[in-house]
Amino acid sequence: MTNMIQKIAGLSGMTDQVIATDFLINAKSAVRNLTFALTESVTPEARDVLREQLNDAIEAHERISQYMIEKGYYHPSNLDEQMKIEEKAAKAALKLAK
Repeated sequence: MTNMIQKIAGLSGMTDQVIATDFLINAKSAVRNLTFALTESVTPEARDVLREQLNDAIEAHERISQYMIEKGYYHPSNLDEQMKIEEKAAKAALKLAK
């Protein structure tokens, strides 16, 4: 049933990309927020915990990025290709809004 709904909505094959993109954005946010928290922490124990969490978040970001690059969803080194992907996603979003 999900595949049929995706085809009707014009999103066939985009669901994984949308989920991965959302996951990548959240991973980037986690890195930023943990970095900020680390610079504001006072105790060595808190800094140790935050460093460990920051390293985990950086590793997650790397794994998600590599997955997206391998699938062709993300082109961090090729702006033209990335713009094509962003344009396709924007068109799909506009189509859903109609």
